[in-house]
Amino acid sequence: MADYGLIIVTMKLRLSTYVRLTVLLAASPAAAPLSSQVSRPQAFARTLECAKSDCSLLEGAPQTAGMRSGFVRLNPGETVGWHTTGQHEEALVIMSGAGAALIEEQPQHDFIAPALVYIPPATRHNVSNTGKSILEYVYVVAPAKANP
Repeated sequence: MADYGLIIVTMKLRLSTYVRLTVLLAASPAAAPLSSQVSRPQAFARTLECAKSDCSLLEGAPQTAGMRSGFVRLNPGETVGWHTTGQHEEALVIMSGAGAALIEEQPQHDFIAPALVYIPPATRHNVSNTGKSILEYVYVVAPAKANP
Protein backbone atom coordinates (compact mmCIF):
# COMPACT_ATOMS: atom_id res chain seq x y z
CA MET A 1 0.00 0.00 0.00
CA ALA A 2 1.37 3.40 -0.97
CA ASP A 3 2.07 5.92 1.77
CA TYR A 4 -0.45 8.71 1.29
CA GLY A 5 -1.18 11.69 3.49
CA LEU A 6 -4.54 12.98 4.59
CA ILE A 7 -5.70 16.48 3.74
CA ILE A 8 -8.26 18.35 5.81
CA VAL A 9 -9.32 21.79 4.58
CA THR A 10 -11.64 24.03 6.57
CA MET A 11 -14.08 25.89 4.34
CA LYS A 12 -15.45 29.31 5.20
CA LEU A 13 -19.14 28.81 4.56
CA ARG A 14 -22.24 30.04 6.30
CA LEU A 15 -24.41 27.09 7.30
CA SER A 16 -27.84 27.29 8.86
CA THR A 17 -29.23 24.80 11.35
CA TYR A 18 -31.39 23.23 8.65
CA VAL A 19 -29.25 22.01 5.77
CA ARG A 20 -30.83 21.62 2.35
CA LEU A 21 -28.38 20.56 -0.33
CA THR A 22 -28.93 20.52 -4.06
CA VAL A 23 -26.50 18.39 -6.05
CA LEU A 24 -25.80 19.43 -9.64
CA LEU A 25 -23.73 17.10 -11.77
CA ALA A 26 -22.58 17.13 -15.36
CA ALA A 27 -20.62 14.29 -16.89
CA SER A 28 -17.69 15.20 -19.10
CA PRO A 29 -17.47 13.36 -22.42
CA ALA A 30 -13.77 12.83 -21.74
CA ALA A 31 -14.42 11.30 -18.31
CA ALA A 32 -14.67 7.77 -19.64
CA PRO A 33 -14.98 6.13 -23.04
CA LEU A 34 -18.60 5.24 -23.61
CA SER A 35 -19.74 2.99 -26.42
CA SER A 36 -22.72 3.90 -28.58
CA GLN A 37 -24.63 1.02 -26.95
CA VAL A 38 -24.33 2.52 -23.45
CA SER A 39 -26.36 5.58 -22.53
CA ARG A 40 -24.30 8.58 -21.49
CA PRO A 41 -24.71 10.05 -18.01
CA GLN A 42 -27.01 13.07 -17.99
CA ALA A 43 -26.78 16.22 -15.89
CA PHE A 44 -29.40 16.51 -13.15
CA ALA A 45 -30.20 18.35 -9.93
CA ARG A 46 -31.50 16.66 -6.80
CA THR A 47 -32.65 18.13 -3.51
CA LEU A 48 -31.24 16.19 -0.59
CA GLU A 49 -33.96 14.88 1.66
CA CYS A 50 -32.62 12.00 3.71
CA ALA A 51 -34.63 10.53 6.58
CA LYS A 52 -32.13 7.70 7.21
CA SER A 53 -28.56 7.82 8.53
CA ASP A 54 -26.99 6.95 5.14
CA CYS A 55 -28.58 7.84 1.78
CA SER A 56 -27.11 7.31 -1.68
CA LEU A 57 -26.88 10.37 -3.93
CA LEU A 58 -24.92 8.88 -6.84
CA GLU A 59 -24.64 5.16 -7.54
CA GLY A 60 -22.01 5.09 -10.30
CA ALA A 61 -22.58 3.85 -13.85
CA PRO A 62 -24.78 4.37 -15.75
CA GLN A 63 -25.89 7.35 -13.62
CA THR A 64 -22.31 8.74 -13.66
CA ALA A 65 -19.03 7.87 -15.37
CA GLY A 66 -17.77 6.22 -12.16
CA MET A 67 -18.36 8.64 -9.29
CA ARG A 68 -20.46 7.59 -6.28
CA SER A 69 -21.79 9.84 -3.55
CA GLY A 70 -24.00 9.74 -0.47
CA PHE A 71 -25.15 11.59 2.61
CA VAL A 72 -24.25 10.37 6.12
CA ARG A 73 -25.76 11.41 9.45
CA LEU A 74 -24.10 10.13 12.66
CA ASN A 75 -25.32 10.61 16.21
CA PRO A 76 -22.76 11.53 18.90
CA GLY A 77 -20.45 8.58 19.55
CA GLU A 78 -21.37 6.71 16.33
CA THR A 79 -18.92 5.68 13.60
CA VAL A 80 -19.38 4.52 10.02
CA GLY A 81 -17.07 1.54 10.62
CA TRP A 82 -13.63 0.70 9.27
CA HIS A 83 -13.55 0.37 5.50
CA THR A 84 -11.58 1.15 2.36
CA THR A 85 -12.73 2.45 -1.00
CA GLY A 86 -10.15 0.29 -2.79
CA GLN A 87 -8.51 2.09 -5.70
CA HIS A 88 -10.94 5.01 -5.36
CA GLU A 89 -10.22 8.31 -3.64
CA GLU A 90 -12.80 9.86 -1.33
CA ALA A 91 -13.74 13.38 -0.26
CA LEU A 92 -15.94 14.09 2.76
CA VAL A 93 -17.72 17.45 2.77
CA ILE A 94 -18.49 18.07 6.44
CA MET A 95 -21.72 20.05 6.64
CA SER A 96 -22.44 20.11 10.38
CA GLY A 97 -20.99 18.76 13.59
CA ALA A 98 -17.56 17.66 14.74
CA GLY A 99 -15.71 14.43 14.27
CA ALA A 100 -12.52 12.59 13.53
CA ALA A 101 -11.12 10.87 10.47
CA LEU A 102 -9.42 7.73 11.75
CA ILE A 103 -6.76 6.54 9.32
CA GLU A 104 -5.05 3.21 9.87
CA GLU A 105 -1.51 3.66 11.22
CA GLN A 106 -1.86 7.47 11.40
CA PRO A 107 -2.80 9.91 14.15
CA GLN A 108 -6.46 10.88 14.43
CA HIS A 109 -7.47 13.88 12.27
CA ASP A 110 -10.09 16.02 14.04
CA PHE A 111 -12.43 18.33 12.12
CA ILE A 112 -15.27 20.78 12.80
CA ALA A 113 -17.82 21.81 10.17
CA PRO A 114 -17.56 23.27 7.68
CA ALA A 115 -14.60 21.22 6.50
CA LEU A 116 -13.31 18.95 3.75
CA VAL A 117 -11.55 15.66 4.45
CA TYR A 118 -9.60 13.90 1.67
CA ILE A 119 -8.89 10.15 1.86
CA PRO A 120 -6.42 8.71 -0.67
CA PRO A 121 -6.98 5.40 -2.51
CA ALA A 122 -6.26 2.11 -0.74
CA THR A 123 -6.53 3.73 2.70
CA ARG A 124 -8.35 1.90 5.50
CA HIS A 125 -10.33 4.50 7.45
CA ASN A 126 -13.28 5.26 9.70
CA VAL A 127 -15.25 8.40 10.53
CA SER A 128 -16.41 9.08 14.08
CA ASN A 129 -18.77 11.67 15.53
CA THR A 130 -16.80 13.09 18.48
CA GLY A 131 -19.13 16.04 19.04
CA LYS A 132 -22.27 16.59 21.11
CA SER A 133 -24.58 17.10 18.12
CA ILE A 134 -25.35 15.22 14.90
CA LEU A 135 -22.50 14.98 12.37
CA GLU A 136 -23.66 15.35 8.75
CA TYR A 137 -21.49 14.97 5.67
CA VAL A 138 -21.58 14.15 1.99
CA TYR A 139 -19.04 11.66 0.67
CA VAL A 140 -17.84 11.55 -2.92
CA VAL A 141 -15.92 8.50 -4.16
CA ALA A 142 -14.28 8.49 -7.60
CA PRO A 143 -11.86 6.23 -9.44
CA ALA A 144 -8.27 7.39 -8.92
CA LYS A 145 -6.09 7.95 -11.93
CA ALA A 146 -3.32 5.38 -12.11
CA ASN A 147 0.19 6.73 -11.58
CA PRO A 148 2.35 6.44 -14.74
